[in-house]
Amino acid sequence: MSKRNSQAAKTAARERLREERERQAKKAKAKRQVVVALSVVGVLAAAGGIGYAVVQTNKPDYWEAAADDKLVKPANSSGENGTTVVIGKPEAKKTLELYEDPRCPICATFEQSVGETIEKDVEAGKYKIRFIGASFLDRNLTGEGSKNALSALGAALNVSPEAFLAYKSALYSAEFHPEESKDTFKDDAYLIRVANSVDALKGNKEFQAAVKDGTYDKWALEMSDTFDDSEVEGTPSLMMDGKKLTGSDGQNTPMTPEDFTTAVDKALKG
Repeated sequence: MSKRNSQAAKTAARERLREERERQAKKAKAKRQVVVALSVVGVLAAAGGIGYAVVQTNKPDYWEAAADDKLVKPANSSGENGTTVVIGKPEAKKTLELYEDPRCPICATFEQSVGETIEKDVEAGKYKIRFIGASFLDRNLTGEGSKNALSALGAALNVSPEAFLAYKSALYSAEFHPEESKDTFKDDAYLIRVANSVDALKGNKEFQAAVKDGTYDKWALEMSDTFDDSEVEGTPSLMMDGKKLTGSDGQNTPMTPEDFTTAVDKALKG
């Protein structure tokens, strides 16, 4: 190889090396731009995610929002917020107050044992019955089943007092009442399924629409507030003339038809 050819080869090699370095530099620059762009997107996405999370955290939940809804009072109710639910013959002189939480298992036991006696007494005009619904178990156990069931009871009351009593009995029945820890009543479809066991509510489109639309959700909250504002500490509880009715032990709610009748008869004479 001549000296001239060797120099030319070196020059050509250096040119190729320069061109390769330029290509590598351009490639590195492009890569850096992609990384920076992705980083910016990531930061924006993170910021957006944080912003969304903050909005969601500060956004009121469904029942908090329902508190600001327009109040719809069920037919067959009275009082300022429609939370006075009294059923019975006008000539009945006294009113028995019954405090219950739809998720309460002891309330279910009470209804299964004593509910029929109450319905017979009310129909006979022995006394009127006033229902006060609670939802403290939603707070204690977390959930919304108590409130949702109260709303459905409002829809039943709007149909008729008889439908209300029958539906309440069905909700507390051994067939349909869930375990205390299960928030089954939050499901509108389940509440409608229970209602289909009641003649006055079976296939009742107006009732079903009220349940699905939450027509009486605010009313349910008002009813719950009525319980919270009372002096009653637990459910089920019975009151007449401002006095608590107790069973044979003198402390707890009477849980048998016999104990119940004894307690009521004593209160009626008082």
